[in-house]
Amino acid sequence: MQTEEQYLSILKSKNLVPFKAFSKSERLVKRSIDLIGGTFGLMLFCIAFLLLFIPYHLDKGKDDGPMLYRQKRYGNEGHIFYIWKFRTMINGAEHYFDKHLDIGKVYHENGNKLEHDPRLTKIGGFIRHYSIDELPQFINVLHGEMSLVGPRPILLFEDVEYGNRLPYLLMCKPGITGYWTTHGRSKVLFPERADLELFYIQKLSTSFDLKLIGETIFQIIQGKDAF
Repeated sequence: MQTEEQYLSILKSKNLVPFKAFSKSERLVKRSIDLIGGTFGLMLFCIAFLLLFIPYHLDKGKDDGPMLYRQKRYGNEGHIFYIWKFRTMINGAEHYFDKHLDIGKVYHENGNKLEHDPRLTKIGGFIRHYSIDELPQFINVLHGEMSLVGPRPILLFEDVEYGNRLPYLLMCKPGITGYWTTHGRSKVLFPERADLELFYIQKLSTSFDLKLIGETIFQIIQGKDAF
């Protein structure tokens, strides 16, 4: 029997991803878990919003951006939706690299990640470390745009990283957590990230989702691999 590493290697060499669809009963269970988990997560989001309200405003200084922000991402079947997050960066962060080309170059070479991102606010680093910034996405889950578990919804300019394998990824509803999120996350860059994300759709099952949810909780407690 092949190991996961061997299987990922084969997928990468052939640019193929076998798709294992959820059965009708599994889809029903998955949506039920999403609604239960989304409701609980929404309560956590409301608590976090209240607790962070004052720190956010004390951290503003010259930065007058809102607590929440939304960003376009690819969803199921390629439909574009807005993902919600707690804002962790300075207002206008999307234009920062226009004036700092050298940092922007490093950012893109590092898989669109910076371990010490100069755009982060003081409170933003703490929020990211414990994945608190992801809590507003429970709104997306309850709306049906996302699931608790699935490939992370990709940025519009990241579609090139998946090439002809992108349609496979878009067969599955994106998730707050998933295989890439629990197996390296920010430390795993493209193209390896694409392999890990696409591996999830070959392992689709209720038990696999529950396993990844458990690993995510443990990861958050540790504050591991998030930046």
